[in-house]
Amino acid sequence: MTAFLNDFSKFYGTGEKNEAGQNLEEFLELYDPRKYETPSNTTDAVIFAYEGESCDSIDGLKVLLVKRSNHPSIGYWALPGGFANMRENLDETARRELEEETGVKGLVMEQIATYGDYDRDPRTRVITTAYMAVVPENAVKVQAGDDAADAVWCEVNLQGVSTEERENDLKCYGGAVSNPKKQMEYHYKLHVKNVSRGLDTEAEIVQTIRGELVREEHFQVEKAGEIAVDHSAIIVQALLTLKKRL
Repeated sequence: MTAFLNDFSKFYGTGEKNEAGQNLEEFLELYDPRKYETPSNTTDAVIFAYEGESCDSIDGLKVLLVKRSNHPSIGYWALPGGFANMRENLDETARRELEEETGVKGLVMEQIATYGDYDRDPRTRVITTAYMAVVPENAVKVQAGDDAADAVWCEVNLQGVSTEERENDLKCYGGAVSNPKKQMEYHYKLHVKNVSRGLDTEAEIVQTIRGELVREEHFQVEKAGEIAVDHSAIIVQALLTLKKRL
């Protein structure tokens, strides 16, 4: 087959042949990408909006959600996102999908997490990379498009353990590295509301942390409410990330 890239000069390494006696060109010519079953990749964007001059707290923030117009999770609310094209960087995918589904563009977006549980999508194995942005609410105009039936700002409220309490717990978490079976567990409730759309739903998220200097961190949806897939977990992770910085 033809090489995926037109220019692969930076992949020659030392220029030697492999065990099969192939140089790079010969290897690529015979390479079959169907040899391994491959997952699909998507991006999802958590866009927060604040009122006033600056963002000083996660209290009062709104999150941009779209209403699913197709399966899976049809009729539920989700983060703007979609599938990455083969010749598109992930940050480009995040910006393109955000603009296609909501009309919002030109934002500074930060990659915050990857969600890759094998059972997160019934269509196929789908791994998503989550991005976050924070904007003044009056600075962007939202308009639904593509496969979104609607796109609106929703009030968002997080209840549970504060980031300060969590970090204090972890400071007292002696022996975490030498005892990998021990872990911390935190429970959160995420309330999402938009009166004009009749949306008033609550999700329950469990965060587990193992390790201290090096940490394994996982967010699991216990109750999804009307929020699609694991998007409520992504929102909670984004809120905690933001809260720690403010």
